[in-house]
Amino acid sequence: MGKAHEIEYKIYGDDMQFVEVELDPAESVIAEAGALMFMEPGIQMETIFGDGSGQGENRGLTGKLFGAGKRLLTGESLFMTLFTNCGAGKAHASFAAPYPGKIIPVDLTAYHGKVICQKDAFLCAAKGVAIGIEFNKRLGTGFFGGEGFIMQKLEGDGLAFLHAGGTIVERELRPGETLRVDTGCLVGMTGSVCYDIQFVGGIKTAFFGGEGLFFATVSGPGKVWLQSLPFSRLADRIIASAPRLGGAQKGEGSILGGLGNLLDGDR
Repeated sequence: MGKAHEIEYKIYGDDMQFVEVELDPAESVIAEAGALMFMEPGIQMETIFGDGSGQGENRGLTGKLFGAGKRLLTGESLFMTLFTNCGAGKAHASFAAPYPGKIIPVDLTAYHGKVICQKDAFLCAAKGVAIGIEFNKRLGTGFFGGEGFIMQKLEGDGLAFLHAGGTIVERELRPGETLRVDTGCLVGMTGSVCYDIQFVGGIKTAFFGGEGLFFATVSGPGKVWLQSLPFSRLADRIIASAPRLGGAQKGEGSILGGLGNLLDGDR
């Protein structure tokens, strides 16, 4: 695997963050389609198949299609966007998170060149970072884990940026130490962490506990990144509170209650 471009960055904001990447001449960064916030003159953007890491370049069209197909399996777009500084001096490009949360910078060299993350956690990375798929060997994880069976793996020796919702927790697991996590709250982990899906237990707990039928178990050694507010959980609450989407309006803070709904046209 070729050496990734060495980029510099700065993260702005608190709960609505964006990352500004500094590119020297001829340096590039790859990003998910739609992640761009702004870029300076001299930077050119190009839509590419796959991740642009160059792993399939020697295999021609077949190699490029294979790289794009790996992304399709994770539920992502076939295409990514490549931003290259074609000018004579330094230039900057900024990429914004898609919903409230934090951006996590990950130096892959610090984690033996590999980090595994949820399929929608990747935001951008230095060119040369390979974005593939990570299959869990346990079949049950595939059927019940959602994101667990087919997760993204980031490989290389460059910088990558993940995004997660709410507050981010980093846990360093000792050898044999295990943590049980809601499947949506697991953002990523280093390659040395073992990951599986387990049934929650009793029938009453499973159906009436409100936490789903399964949870993830992660075992050390290694580091895991957790998020307090998965986007799926946020979206479910919004839909549940939106009358036009099938939810029930709560009317918090309204002194008119149901009459107010009649007046504003909701009923």
